[in-house]
Amino acid sequence: MILSPDSGQPGLSLQFVEGTLTLAGMLLAFGLPRICDRQFRVVERGFAAVARRRGLSVLIVGLSAIVLRLAMLPLMPVPLPFIHDDFSMLLAADTFLHGRLANPTPAMWVHFETVHETMLPTYASMYFPGAGLVLAGGKLVFGDPWFGLLIATGLMCAAICWMLQAWLPPEWALLGGFLCVLRLGLFSYWMDTYTGGGSIAALGGALILGALPRFLRTERARSLWLIAIGAVLVAFTRPYEGMLLCLPVAFVMARWVFAKSNPLPKTTLIGMAAGPLLLLIASLAWLGFYDYRAFGSVITLPYTVDRATYAIAPYFVWERARREPHYRHPHMKEFYESELTGYDATRSLSGAVVEHFQLGAVWLNFYCGLALLPLLVLMPRALFDRRIRFLSIALLILIFGMSIEIFGIPHYVAPFTGALYAAGLQSARHLSHWRLNDLRIGRAIVRMCILVCLVMAGIRPFNRFLGLPVARWPSKETLTEWYGPDHFGVKRKSVEQKLEELQGNQLALVRYSHHSPALIEWVYNGADIDGQKVIWADDMEPSGNQELIDHYKDRKVWLVQPDSDPVSVTPYPTGALNAAAPLPRSPLHP
Repeated sequence: MILSPDSGQPGLSLQFVEGTLTLAGMLLAFGLPRICDRQFRVVERGFAAVARRRGLSVLIVGLSAIVLRLAMLPLMPVPLPFIHDDFSMLLAADTFLHGRLANPTPAMWVHFETVHETMLPTYASMYFPGAGLVLAGGKLVFGDPWFGLLIATGLMCAAICWMLQAWLPPEWALLGGFLCVLRLGLFSYWMDTYTGGGSIAALGGALILGALPRFLRTERARSLWLIAIGAVLVAFTRPYEGMLLCLPVAFVMARWVFAKSNPLPKTTLIGMAAGPLLLLIASLAWLGFYDYRAFGSVITLPYTVDRATYAIAPYFVWERARREPHYRHPHMKEFYESELTGYDATRSLSGAVVEHFQLGAVWLNFYCGLALLPLLVLMPRALFDRRIRFLSIALLILIFGMSIEIFGIPHYVAPFTGALYAAGLQSARHLSHWRLNDLRIGRAIVRMCILVCLVMAGIRPFNRFLGLPVARWPSKETLTEWYGPDHFGVKRKSVEQKLEELQGNQLALVRYSHHSPALIEWVYNGADIDGQKVIWADDMEPSGNQELIDHYKDRKVWLVQPDSDPVSVTPYPTGALNAAAPLPRSPLHP
């Protein structure tokens, strides 16, 4: 049970409905395994016929993700930024669109400090530039950064289908592509927020894992180019997890190159690899130049400056917690102190086991959910299957690599998305052959699981009309459940639009209550702060605010209190007035 974000009254959740439908499907599979068998067979024959046309299958999967999501825009509009990562990624995109890799530090930078953005030595996003570049492309070509994410997600679904074709029979590869559309492409936070670059990293990983077996079989230069492109994508989004993926790939390729049975002369191999290697070198050189311009040094990677400045909790289990820095804003202190929860849990062996078990459950909930959980019953058998042995080894390396990391949001493991789906589908293949008293129970289970996914995909766009709200924000469920977040961020956008409608430039000072959730943040700006119609800044009490107000003396100053219900927007009292005194309601009150 969760609370409706609109009414505040208890209501059924989408996850409860998914679990109920899955249970009903399993009861039907065991009790009536031949139910609708004739109809299923007709659909499966048509599906297999399409799957045999591999290129067409990949095209259909990619277009389905894009076209279906566009068709749902009346019910699920273009998402609004609402979490720290969203605004940071959009800052990167806006910076690139201004023709810069980073921005000069604003004169009043202490008033603009916020989570996941650096102010010194430059004003920039703390993240690697991959997602920012894609969002900038969407804004440049289509007028909205989200369309860059939309296309990247469609390409991800197509690439995963193409990758699966190299490891599984074509009909199972096509099924995996459509499951990727339903579970990741249409509703997940990879599509409906600007957070993390999960789709881009998953696209890169799929290109690597799809090109590797093709190269080993045909020795085509095209496969090397695709591996290089995939490596660049993961390096620009999730480099640590991308490295975990590239290590076994590099080992297999090196073993093949130096094998006595290798039919290609070394000169031919060098000629084939020269172009892809130059692409990798040039991309890494550009990333080094980006680091230099944004963070002051070629070897200072993104994350480093921001974490050293603000964070207490480290990323890896062997690191000690940093000394708490001086925070100028209470909400930033609250956010970074909240990160210590996961770190403290890893200080003991039992705590580390529990913490990583919970992380595994989060990944399982995101990538699989309740509907596909029954398909994993034969996962141990699938992982030892010769067909996907390399992928099993790669996943084992991933588990080790993530076990030494403290945080584990689902998009962290995005480069391995194709491998995760391949393992799950191989388990489903084994399950589909399982019989009980000559009844093909396993095939019925697979059919029911897929049917539940389709039903849930049909319900999700109408969830509000059906009284099935997504969990309130802020909530971990909004980022880990497969049906993604709802249309959040409306309040901030509404206030911003009302301020933009006024004559002249505006300055919004944001004051949080003592009970404001750490994941809520309104102080975010674009690359050109001084040129914005509305500037967002932290309320630092009268003495601290006066310097900012004097600097922007041509702007009307407002006090915004986002924790009020409804949000309070009032003229800021200047001069001798006390900023903490009760303020009159404003016509801007949303």
